[in-house]
Amino acid sequence: MKIICIGRNYINHAKELNNPVPKEPVFFMKPDTALLPKSNPFVYPSFSKDVHYEVEIVIKINRLGKHIEEKFAHKYYNEIGIGVDFTARDVQQQCKEKGLPWEKAKAFDGSAPTSSFVSINDYEDINNLNFSIHINGETRQTGNTKNMIFTINQLIAYVSQFVTLKIGDLIYTGTPEGVGSIQINDKVECFIEKKKLLQFNVK
Repeated sequence: MKIICIGRNYINHAKELNNPVPKEPVFFMKPDTALLPKSNPFVYPSFSKDVHYEVEIVIKINRLGKHIEEKFAHKYYNEIGIGVDFTARDVQQQCKEKGLPWEKAKAFDGSAPTSSFVSINDYEDINNLNFSIHINGETRQTGNTKNMIFTINQLIAYVSQFVTLKIGDLIYTGTPEGVGSIQINDKVECFIEKKKLLQFNVK
């Protein structure tokens, strides 16, 4: 399986990082080693001093697909979860300044904690979902999928033009504004609506 991450899919997040608002989806990959094993803590990487959390809705692909039309994209998933796209912001900035790829700032081991998945039928409208991340009991970042620049179905259609989607692939759909730093000993909790689906500690 692979993890496909969508960047800059919320206007205010693009603005907070001084990035242009994209006219088409931006995506990058994380390897399966970026998944955080259940019950494991997130280990703060030794190569960074500024790791940021980015909470995101995650879609799990349930069938093989290539060149998927947007009108058929809804047939390629039936489960949803929540995850954190951890980013070594200082490393990312160094890479950007040199015009280099920045996978090492995004794709490192454990950088994609992901919840268990629940049926999309549990929600009235997945295009109008509230989600949030809490650090040490304090709400740090909130979002709603209605504010995505590109919808889930548009993302699936776009990505599948370039990359074959396989059963079990995950699509991180982008993060809203409000990203920030985490620290060792933080307790992280992630919610869709009011249901906590993901919890881990930072070590």
